[in-house]
Amino acid sequence: MVSTLTLAILAAAAAPFADAFAPSPNLRYRPAATSQTLLRAMSDEGEVPKIDAEAEAAIQWDMFTRHQALGEWWGEWQTYDYMGDVVAKTVAGVNLIPNADMTSVSHSHSIVTDSKKSDCETCFDSENLKTLPITTYAPGKMGRNRCAAVGMVAGPSLLPRSGIMSTELSLRHGNGRVRVTFQHAPVWERGVEPGSCPPQGLKIFRALVSKERLRNSVYEEEEGVDTMARGPPTPQEEERHPPKPGNPQFFRGVPPFKWHAKWAGTSWTWGPTTGDRGWSVEELDEADSWHGRARGDVGNVWSLRLGGGVLIQCPSVIVGGESGLCRLAWLPEEEGEPGTASDGNQPKLLRIEANVMALEPVVSEDDDELMVAFHPPSLGSLRCDALSKTGELENASLEERASAAEGFVTIENEEDEQQVSPPEQEEGETASSSTSAPPDVKAETKGSQPLDTQSVENIAADPRNALDF
Repeated sequence: MVSTLTLAILAAAAAPFADAFAPSPNLRYRPAATSQTLLRAMSDEGEVPKIDAEAEAAIQWDMFTRHQALGEWWGEWQTYDYMGDVVAKTVAGVNLIPNADMTSVSHSHSIVTDSKKSDCETCFDSENLKTLPITTYAPGKMGRNRCAAVGMVAGPSLLPRSGIMSTELSLRHGNGRVRVTFQHAPVWERGVEPGSCPPQGLKIFRALVSKERLRNSVYEEEEGVDTMARGPPTPQEEERHPPKPGNPQFFRGVPPFKWHAKWAGTSWTWGPTTGDRGWSVEELDEADSWHGRARGDVGNVWSLRLGGGVLIQCPSVIVGGESGLCRLAWLPEEEGEPGTASDGNQPKLLRIEANVMALEPVVSEDDDELMVAFHPPSLGSLRCDALSKTGELENASLEERASAAEGFVTIENEEDEQQVSPPEQEEGETASSSTSAPPDVKAETKGSQPLDTQSVENIAADPRNALDF
């Protein structure tokens, strides 16, 4: 059955998660520009026209302050190398603090600078923190951030000194969110001296993943948690204070077949020609259920499945003239247990995908065969889905669903994961680079030959050296 995506007025009773699209009482809309429901219904006569820039900026600011700029997001930033191994970790907070009248948001990072123990397992003293100011946002001035309901993408953007491209995706659910940053480094074909010509591709060499929870927020006050507590969510904390329905459970096992079900809800999309639009999703067809195919639909996909129902995917290599999908899917809640406070609660599925483009050449005005530079990387499209489980798939056994989900690079034990430094810190950064790709990537590599000793040493010294496409 083909997916049914119908442009609709997003009212509170229209679909699960409809509050993600409802207008904020803090935002004033121009009656002549957009309705209170943000979008008009599609008529049989034609498409809904793209909204103007002012209305789009208002919608973006509303979603940003509703789902992201809620306070201090604390998590353990874990960095994975190309092989899926954790190479570093850092306890840190992303602070998105709005002012009193919601007209600006200050962005900073708080990094724990030492491992000194405090009286509380999830707390630490203020003198053990280093706060790094990042920037300030305002309506219409959100930098390279773009929101889509409960999701947000930051980038793609280039880190100035290294030339690394960074693309960050985040999904928020209740008092928690998952954030992943993909970093692609410049590469050249084997046999081509790095730096002797413009980069021929951008290859994934590390990814940062953080499972974050709000601290010092209204959510903690409602749950009776110590509002002075800081630090990332932990298995011990989750066991002592089980999350209430509507909030995520980060530390739990999620079997692969859990991804395979009937899902329905709402979707938010953005494109450069269509702008922001909201949709109702009645059912996902098999082709659109990418969250159930860990290794993606093509060979050029790098992926990880992580504990707590998290799946990330991105292109192994991005080349000029081709776009690549960066994806994050998350199962934040399980089905409610009968006789408990969660009785009747349906599993949730959140997905976000960003279509990124890079290495697009700038051609000389005098010579159309001469490239003079690259265009900055750009966002081609964005989609975020907020879905609830509506039933089981028909004629599909658990074994068949598990078989369809094979191929993940997986972390079975959260305690075995090692840790990360923030991607923004380039000084003295060292990136682990694999000397061989996973089996499915190797099968797609064109003309791959065994690496000689010198190639291995060169790649270990600099991950940009002669990495195969």
